[in-house]
Amino acid sequence: MPNLTFELPHWIYWVGLIVFPLIALYLVHRRARPENAPSVTKGVAYLLLVTGGFVGLHRFYLRSALGVVFIPLFLVILLANAQDREARIDVSAARNQIDIAEFMVERYEASAATGDEAAVQLAEQARSELASAQSTLERSTTEYRRWHWIASVCAVIILLLLLVDAVRLPGMVRRRAAREQPLQDPGSDRESYAAGEPRIPGVNTVSPFADRIDRMNSVVGEFVALWSVIAVFAYYYEVIARYVFNSPTNWVHESMFLMFGMQYLLSGAYALREGSHVRVDVLYNYLSLRARAVMDVVTSVFFFIFVGTLLWTGWTFFHDSFGASEVSFTEWGIQYWPVKLAIPIGAALILLQGLADLVRNVLMLKRGEG
Repeated sequence: MPNLTFELPHWIYWVGLIVFPLIALYLVHRRARPENAPSVTKGVAYLLLVTGGFVGLHRFYLRSALGVVFIPLFLVILLANAQDREARIDVSAARNQIDIAEFMVERYEASAATGDEAAVQLAEQARSELASAQSTLERSTTEYRRWHWIASVCAVIILLLLLVDAVRLPGMVRRRAAREQPLQDPGSDRESYAAGEPRIPGVNTVSPFADRIDRMNSVVGEFVALWSVIAVFAYYYEVIARYVFNSPTNWVHESMFLMFGMQYLLSGAYALREGSHVRVDVLYNYLSLRARAVMDVVTSVFFFIFVGTLLWTGWTFFHDSFGASEVSFTEWGIQYWPVKLAIPIGAALILLQGLADLVRNVLMLKRGEG
């Protein structure tokens, strides 16, 4: 199998973190199907053919049992690649042994020419080791080429089958859709995506400021949540590149753990809005709503001290990183300042959400509710 040398450009990484969620949000919010929508679509079928056609996913999507044809071919490729890696290691080791043996032969022959009798025997032994290493190299090279040929043949067969299916796919989709009953309209549930509805139980206050903060953090939380979908595609590529093409990447792992770090920071405000942060509520749950509001107002002092410190130190980290044009110490060399910018932004969002919750609690106490 050929080697993959693709390295994700930095600008595509940063643009993708912004553009992909925007496209996904657009698709999600218009996800309600019209009545009599087909159960299978050509777009999804082609997507599965491109991303998972090598194991017949497009066929399984269309309920075609012929998808199983792809599985043994792919398994043979995996087996051949594993043997290919072992043979490649043996070839490298044999070449190293040949270099060492040739050096020793040259050295002992030079010593033998000066009349050193011990060097004559050592030279003969070195020539024997050289012949053995050359035999091992020839055998390992033959083994490597054999498994490489097997993997290549299976890959070509899969590619030809995919090309045939790519041409036949529109007709296959039409026939499958005609055989299945159209899905009934499940009803639009877009109301569930009305971001920003207050979800603090028992608190019914009217605060445009707090509501706007809720909506903003809901949008941000939904936005960064879609980054997890990017991780699915990235790790999918890593697995295929590593085990099918013997070409592990130097950017997938780093890009994803940096992305999840930013996701963790930027979703903190949404988690606070939903009451999802870890808290000690042994006594809190037994209090009345009014008593909870009093406790929240009192303990908010410690909350704002912590968030203010996080905001200040996060901005310092970002400022220093941006000024030094800091990059990672890996081969990929991704910029670090956008990652560190997520610290003050996340802290600012948490601060605003804390203010929104404080406003609600104060309004509730002022009105004597709970």
